[in-house]
Amino acid sequence: MLKTDHVNVEMLKKFAPRPGARDLLPEISPKAQVALMCRILFAEGWDDHIAGHITVRQPDGTILTNPWELTWDEVTADDIVTIDAEGNVLDSDWNITPAIGLHLQLHKARADIHVVIHNHPKWSGIWACLQEVPPIYDQASAYCGVDIPIYNEYLGTLDNNEACASLIDALGEDARWALLAQHGALIVGKDLRQAHLRAATLEWRCRRAYEVRLAGGAEPLSNKVVEDVSLPDPNGFPFLWEAMARRELRRDPKVLGS
Repeated sequence: MLKTDHVNVEMLKKFAPRPGARDLLPEISPKAQVALMCRILFAEGWDDHIAGHITVRQPDGTILTNPWELTWDEVTADDIVTIDAEGNVLDSDWNITPAIGLHLQLHKARADIHVVIHNHPKWSGIWACLQEVPPIYDQASAYCGVDIPIYNEYLGTLDNNEACASLIDALGEDARWALLAQHGALIVGKDLRQAHLRAATLEWRCRRAYEVRLAGGAEPLSNKVVEDVSLPDPNGFPFLWEAMARRELRRDPKVLGS
């Protein structure tokens, strides 16, 4: 991923006119990018054992996803599975989760969605159990806007087509994320950069809101302030995904595979 990929280039030129002293990342294959996304999000708190799945639609219509058997912090590029639009495995001996149907239906329902993430993170999981939208108290909680739909009708695991269709209807045509009541969190995005920012922002926002509630409460940011701060979501947060990817590469260079 180049530093200009999925970023508003004109905005980047305005605020970061210098070319940089070196490349932010080496050339990374699509499968390695998905493996790095698994590692990055695990570090962000998306870490419920072997639960959770990420799908990334490719230009040819195939979809890359993580295998069911492995935790997100051990996945490498060699483990990433290619599936077709119906969920058939094309190139791996690993299995995929039965709950992949939600992702497949989301990819079909919304042409703008190329990345879907689902897991049971700690902090957003608390607000999902409370069935409340966490207020925004600081800048880092405001990068992706105010609204968070809560899907209130608990229908168990997302391996049921009817449950998946109901959730997709609840999301509508433009939701970027959702809390799944008594279950977990869901992120959608147009690319890895945007999806990562949304996942990281949601978990940060949920943690900060819970901490503020425990401290006795405070005045949240106004919607106008949040609107002003949330420019990174549509325009791309430059350098962030690359920085988090480098952190994972320092921890374990084998994530790039053989």
